[in-house]
Amino acid sequence: MSDFVLTGTGLRKHYRSGERAIEVLRAADITVLAGESVSIRGESGSGKTTLLNLLAGLDASEGGEVAWAGASITGLSNNALAGRRARFLGMVFQAYYLIPEIDALANVLMARRMLGRVGTTERARAAALLARVGLADRAHHLPAHLSGGERQRVAIARALMNEPRVILADEPTGNLDEHTGDAVIEVLLGAGAEQGAALVLVTHNPQHAAKCGRSLRLHEGMLQG
Repeated sequence: MSDFVLTGTGLRKHYRSGERAIEVLRAADITVLAGESVSIRGESGSGKTTLLNLLAGLDASEGGEVAWAGASITGLSNNALAGRRARFLGMVFQAYYLIPEIDALANVLMARRMLGRVGTTERARAAALLARVGLADRAHHLPAHLSGGERQRVAIARALMNEPRVILADEPTGNLDEHTGDAVIEVLLGAGAEQGAALVLVTHNPQHAAKCGRSLRLHEGMLQG
């Protein structure tokens, strides 16, 4: 039985610019083992975000296959894909994507609401996750009253809410200063490892990439070790 929790094989994607077709990914391959951390670096516009979107099932590859825990996601309906994604993946974005009208605790709970009812157990878990990322005393603050680093920690707690097998993080420190970014990466790596979740981290920062167990580079549409 394979220990791969996430695989992408022969992934392809192109975009059109006027009459010109720009091939962003061409036969890109990636395998991620249970519990490991993998960083992906590459030049701006090299296709890093596109790759994560394909791995998350947010966009469809023009070739190849994505599999979650050995099961292909090709051909799944949007509803089936959304349900599996909510259980299998946690996602952290550069822009946080918190709901501004609700507090930090409610934002973390939004991940669980996608799977059904939220009760006492779920609220306790969300509060514990906020404490894990150092925000126990900020649980009832709105995003507007949190710093950038605090917002990203809320986003990390939200990504961990459903005990995902894999966390996909797309430039999670891109909007943060160096010191705050370093702290967020430590939280992301530590919290993910504590739950046994694999991490795929897209980053432009070589120091952050080096903290992962394995480093890849996206170049000319292909991943290189």
